[in-house]
Amino acid sequence: MNSSTLLIPGLENEKPQPDFSRLRDAILRTGRSDRLPFLELFADVEIVEAVLGRPWLTEQDKVEFYYRLGYDSVPVGIGPGFGAPRKTAPNTAPLAKRERAWVSDEVCPIRSREDFERYPWPDPDAAPVEESVETTASLLPEGMAILLQSGGFLENVMWLMGYTAFAEALYEDPDLVRDMFEAVGTRIIRVYERVIDHPAVGGVFFGEDMGFKTATMVSPDHLRKYHFPYLKCLADLAHEHGKFFILHSCGNLTEVMDDLIDYVGIDAKHSFEDVIMPVTEFKRLYGDRIAVVGGVDVDKLARLETEDLRKYVRRIIDECAPGGGYALGSGNSVANYVKVENYLAMLEEGWRYRSSL
Repeated sequence: MNSSTLLIPGLENEKPQPDFSRLRDAILRTGRSDRLPFLELFADVEIVEAVLGRPWLTEQDKVEFYYRLGYDSVPVGIGPGFGAPRKTAPNTAPLAKRERAWVSDEVCPIRSREDFERYPWPDPDAAPVEESVETTASLLPEGMAILLQSGGFLENVMWLMGYTAFAEALYEDPDLVRDMFEAVGTRIIRVYERVIDHPAVGGVFFGEDMGFKTATMVSPDHLRKYHFPYLKCLADLAHEHGKFFILHSCGNLTEVMDDLIDYVGIDAKHSFEDVIMPVTEFKRLYGDRIAVVGGVDVDKLARLETEDLRKYVRRIIDECAPGGGYALGSGNSVANYVKVENYLAMLEEGWRYRSSL
């Protein structure tokens, strides 16, 4: 590292002192789980560069970012890479340097059985995942670990088919839906199998958006039939190797939370919006069964004045941190439209709470 002190304003003389056991205890709700770890799915490149004060050019820059902000882990993205195309447009976020991209039906490559058969499915043994993990592991400061990440099963199926074609196929061509999940699911699981037992890997932080404001994107019965068996397989893989499994999923998952906890076996849930269910309410409902990650609403990180944001963060900490089973972070990710000063203020409040224990 270029420096051994924090990059959080007001705490520049503090040493990070990472300790992955702090995060592990919180996610598994064991040990000293009240020590309030920090955790993010990711921060946009513009946020990383704004905090570091220089371009993000190497893996060491990423490691330094998480280390000097008080995190106990570093995310490493793996996956076979399905190459689903995107539409793009200018990015209007204040810090934006790149175009914003999104999935749109008209560019999705698989709409029929014929498309499925001729699609160039990637070889999951060809992705350089061991190299990615080894590179990051070689840079980790003492006390830090890696969290493996990738796009999800449902996400990739919908990204490849488009939501309209996928929804139609659920009723008109269920065999194609089954084969899509198998083609995607077996490849994703295979890349995790290759690195899950690496000693630097502490767990899986799996991205799998499956809902919107009021419900899941497809019926709970369809999720149970096609999707959840693959989620369970990956969670089981993590647990078999002594690693935890955190599910990141946006949207209202109320109808399937029991399935995710009791059948899939998730250890923690991430991604919260106050308009759907505040993280404090989720902790009250489910905190005796799984751990809770994040919950500082991204809209508030982007819009609130910093002092108001501090009060909001302190309220979340006061309600979620006592007794453990909670890691502080944003409700989704640190997007490039988030106020950098608010993001750092959130971490400062968390650090001061941690230091008061």
